[in-house]
Amino acid sequence: MIRLTKVFRFETAHAIHGYIGQCKDIHGHSYVLHATVAGKATGNDFIPAPGFMFDFKDLKKAGVEIVETLDHKLVLSKDYIAAHPEITNHANVVIWDFEPTAENILLYVKGVFLRNLPDEIKLVQLKIYETENSYAEWVAD
Repeated sequence: MIRLTKVFRFETAHAIHGYIGQCKDIHGHSYVLHATVAGKATGNDFIPAPGFMFDFKDLKKAGVEIVETLDHKLVLSKDYIAAHPEITNHANVVIWDFEPTAENILLYVKGVFLRNLPDEIKLVQLKIYETENSYAEWVAD
Protein backbone atom coordinates (compact mmCIF):
# COMPACT_ATOMS: atom_id res chain seq x y z
CA MET A 1 0.00 0.00 0.00
CA ILE A 2 1.31 3.43 -0.95
CA ARG A 3 -0.12 6.63 0.49
CA LEU A 4 0.06 10.08 -1.08
CA THR A 5 -0.89 13.33 0.66
CA LYS A 6 -1.70 16.67 -0.93
CA VAL A 7 -1.96 19.86 1.13
CA PHE A 8 -4.58 22.48 0.25
CA ARG A 9 -4.86 25.96 1.75
CA PHE A 10 -7.83 28.31 1.79
CA GLU A 11 -9.06 31.35 3.68
CA THR A 12 -12.65 31.05 4.89
CA ALA A 13 -14.88 32.95 7.29
CA HIS A 14 -17.79 31.39 9.15
CA ALA A 15 -20.04 31.75 12.18
CA ILE A 16 -21.74 29.05 14.23
CA HIS A 17 -25.45 29.64 14.82
CA GLY A 18 -26.68 28.89 18.32
CA TYR A 19 -23.18 28.60 19.77
CA ILE A 20 -22.42 30.45 22.99
CA GLY A 21 -18.89 31.77 22.67
CA GLN A 22 -16.67 33.66 20.24
CA CYS A 23 -17.44 31.36 17.31
CA LYS A 24 -21.04 32.61 17.19
CA ASP A 25 -19.76 35.76 15.45
CA ILE A 26 -18.33 35.92 11.95
CA HIS A 27 -14.61 35.23 12.00
CA GLY A 28 -12.08 33.64 9.67
CA HIS A 29 -9.42 30.96 9.53
CA SER A 30 -6.49 30.08 7.33
CA TYR A 31 -7.45 26.45 6.80
CA VAL A 32 -4.88 23.82 5.91
CA LEU A 33 -6.27 20.55 4.57
CA HIS A 34 -4.24 17.34 4.27
CA ALA A 35 -5.88 14.81 1.94
CA THR A 36 -4.37 11.33 1.89
CA VAL A 37 -5.16 8.64 -0.65
CA ALA A 38 -3.88 5.09 -0.98
CA GLY A 39 -3.46 2.56 -3.73
CA LYS A 40 -1.81 -0.79 -4.17
CA ALA A 41 1.58 -1.11 -5.73
CA THR A 42 1.98 -4.11 -8.01
CA GLY A 43 3.80 -6.65 -5.87
CA ASN A 44 7.35 -5.86 -4.77
CA ASP A 45 8.35 -4.46 -8.14
CA PHE A 46 8.61 -0.81 -9.01
CA ILE A 47 5.60 0.88 -10.53
CA PRO A 48 5.86 0.71 -14.33
CA ALA A 49 6.29 3.88 -16.41
CA PRO A 50 5.36 6.60 -15.86
CA GLY A 51 5.97 5.42 -12.27
CA PHE A 52 2.94 6.95 -10.55
CA MET A 53 0.37 5.17 -8.46
CA PHE A 54 -1.63 8.40 -8.71
CA ASP A 55 -0.30 11.71 -9.97
CA PHE A 56 -0.21 14.55 -7.42
CA LYS A 57 -1.66 16.85 -10.07
CA ASP A 58 -4.71 14.55 -10.32
CA LEU A 59 -5.08 14.63 -6.54
CA LYS A 60 -4.99 18.41 -6.78
CA LYS A 61 -7.70 18.31 -9.48
CA ALA A 62 -9.86 16.13 -7.22
CA GLY A 63 -9.71 18.82 -4.52
CA VAL A 64 -9.91 21.97 -6.63
CA GLU A 65 -13.69 22.19 -6.06
CA ILE A 66 -13.05 22.57 -2.33
CA VAL A 67 -10.71 25.52 -2.74
CA GLU A 68 -12.92 27.15 -5.39
CA THR A 69 -15.99 26.80 -3.16
CA LEU A 70 -14.45 27.90 0.14
CA ASP A 71 -11.50 30.21 -0.53
CA HIS A 72 -12.24 33.83 0.39
CA LYS A 73 -15.86 32.95 1.14
CA LEU A 74 -18.17 33.38 4.11
CA VAL A 75 -19.81 30.04 4.92
CA LEU A 76 -22.99 30.14 6.99
CA SER A 77 -25.84 27.78 7.79
CA LYS A 78 -29.45 28.31 6.71
CA ASP A 79 -30.27 28.81 10.39
CA TYR A 80 -27.71 31.60 10.68
CA ILE A 81 -29.07 33.26 7.53
CA ALA A 82 -32.64 33.02 8.86
CA ALA A 83 -31.52 34.94 11.96
CA HIS A 84 -29.41 37.42 9.93
CA PRO A 85 -31.08 37.81 6.48
CA GLU A 86 -29.14 40.98 5.64
CA ILE A 87 -26.01 38.89 5.07
CA THR A 88 -27.38 37.28 1.89
CA ASN A 89 -26.73 40.55 0.02
CA HIS A 90 -23.04 39.67 -0.27
CA ALA A 91 -21.71 37.81 -3.31
CA ASN A 92 -19.18 35.69 -1.45
CA VAL A 93 -21.63 33.93 0.91
CA VAL A 94 -21.97 30.14 0.75
CA ILE A 95 -25.08 28.80 2.51
CA TRP A 96 -25.16 25.24 3.84
CA ASP A 97 -27.93 23.17 5.45
CA PHE A 98 -25.59 22.50 8.38
CA GLU A 99 -23.29 24.52 10.63
CA PRO A 100 -19.83 25.17 9.12
CA THR A 101 -17.82 23.71 11.99
CA ALA A 102 -14.43 22.12 11.36
CA GLU A 103 -16.10 18.71 11.62
CA ASN A 104 -18.79 19.54 9.06
CA ILE A 105 -16.33 21.19 6.70
CA LEU A 106 -14.32 17.97 6.92
CA LEU A 107 -17.40 15.89 6.02
CA TYR A 108 -18.11 18.21 3.09
CA VAL A 109 -14.50 17.77 1.93
CA LYS A 110 -14.83 14.00 2.24
CA GLY A 111 -17.86 14.02 -0.04
CA VAL A 112 -16.07 16.08 -2.67
CA PHE A 113 -13.07 13.75 -2.75
CA LEU A 114 -15.19 10.59 -2.82
CA ARG A 115 -17.09 12.01 -5.79
CA ASN A 116 -13.95 13.05 -7.69
CA LEU A 117 -11.46 10.23 -7.09
CA PRO A 118 -11.25 7.18 -9.38
CA ASP A 119 -12.45 3.88 -7.90
CA GLU A 120 -8.97 2.35 -7.67
CA ILE A 121 -7.73 5.19 -5.44
CA LYS A 122 -9.07 5.16 -1.89
CA LEU A 123 -9.46 8.19 0.33
CA VAL A 124 -7.92 7.08 3.63
CA GLN A 125 -7.44 10.22 5.74
CA LEU A 126 -8.39 13.88 5.91
CA LYS A 127 -7.06 16.39 8.37
CA ILE A 128 -8.23 20.00 8.40
CA TYR A 129 -6.41 22.53 10.54
CA GLU A 130 -8.58 25.42 11.68
CA THR A 131 -5.62 26.89 13.55
CA GLU A 132 -2.00 25.84 13.88
CA ASN A 133 -2.89 23.86 17.01
CA SER A 134 -6.44 22.62 16.31
CA TYR A 135 -7.66 20.22 13.66
CA ALA A 136 -10.43 17.77 12.85
CA GLU A 137 -9.52 14.42 11.37
CA TRP A 138 -11.35 11.72 9.43
CA VAL A 139 -9.82 8.27 8.97
CA ALA A 140 -11.36 5.56 6.79
CA ASP A 141 -12.51 2.42 8.59
